[in-house]
Amino acid sequence: LYGHWWYEGPDFLEALIRKAAESKTCSLITPGGYLEEFKKNQVIEPSFSSWGDEGYASVWLDKANSWIYPHLHECSDRMVELASDYKDAEGIIQRALNQAARELLLAQSSDWAFIMKTGTTVNYAVKRTKDHVSRFLRLDTEIRNGWVEEPWLKELEWRDNIFPEINFRVYCRK
Repeated sequence: LYGHWWYEGPDFLEALIRKAAESKTCSLITPGGYLEEFKKNQVIEPSFSSWGDEGYASVWLDKANSWIYPHLHECSDRMVELASDYKDAEGIIQRALNQAARELLLAQSSDWAFIMKTGTTVNYAVKRTKDHVSRFLRLDTEIRNGWVEEPWLKELEWRDNIFPEINFRVYCRK
């Protein structure tokens, strides 16, 4: 959310990172790098909280946006089923599964529910949510029918190309 309401956030982070890069006493590390370097860590379970209004999820659990969650839960369940049923997929089916994962993540973006609650560009947020859910459902149907319309898939891969290295198998049942 740097830049959402904290307009100087990106500039602050850039300055901080540049200073750390020049420092002889301080360096940056990724969470994974930290865990690799420091093997013993205290295990905790963070309490539920939110940066949202009043410190809990009321922004995302509101009558203005509550209609989206049954659809998102259904798509999430279907993604787990798809990934588990087609875990050995290759070629165009693998591409379609990866795109289905992208569409699900895009549909789940908290921005859409936030926009619906705050009343800014609501039609856009509703359209984006419905578009990503619809694309996911069509991919689900095409994958299960064993025939994916490649020109349409190629267009989706171009249009919604976030997470180019996504691997649908992260959704497989353990």
